[in-house]
Amino acid sequence: MTSTLIWIVVALAAIGLYLSWTAGRLDRLHARIDAARAALDAQLLRRASVAQELATSGVLDPAASMVLYESAHAARQAEEEQREVAESDLSQALRAVFGETEQVGAVQAAPGGEAAARELAQAVRRVPMARRFHNDAVRAARALRRHRTVRWFRLAGHAPFPLAFEMDDAPPTALADRPGT
Repeated sequence: MTSTLIWIVVALAAIGLYLSWTAGRLDRLHARIDAARAALDAQLLRRASVAQELATSGVLDPAASMVLYESAHAARQAEEEQREVAESDLSQALRAVFGETEQVGAVQAAPGGEAAARELAQAVRRVPMARRFHNDAVRAARALRRHRTVRWFRLAGHAPFPLAFEMDDAPPTALADRPGT
């Protein structure tokens, strides 16, 4: 009788340890999602700021400046539920303005244009990486939250179900092909 009781206590302790470890893992994944989302927000803000700065610099033609400025401004001011659409619109505006290498060459020829083009190319390149890191963390948390054990014991608590950030983040070809960025 005593040995059976000991085995039951050991089994309950093992189950408790497993549940505690799983809850800790889920908590770490949620923290990773928060950190990745903050990094993504920073990169999106940097891209919009650089695009807005370039649009107001006078280097671009007036039509391109207006398109780029309005898209960048909309991306910076977008509410959370409209953010993906606004950022996708900015990506499309960047591809429209910097789709040709001549436009990038015109920006580089202006005073301070080389640095501005390099900064924009870096910002445009970092957004897909930050989005990929965020979406990978979301994918891992979703996979863990789908396990029966997590659902049955409510190990996720009241944390909202993580959502991926889906947007068009394809870079303009003229900026993506720049050497040394």
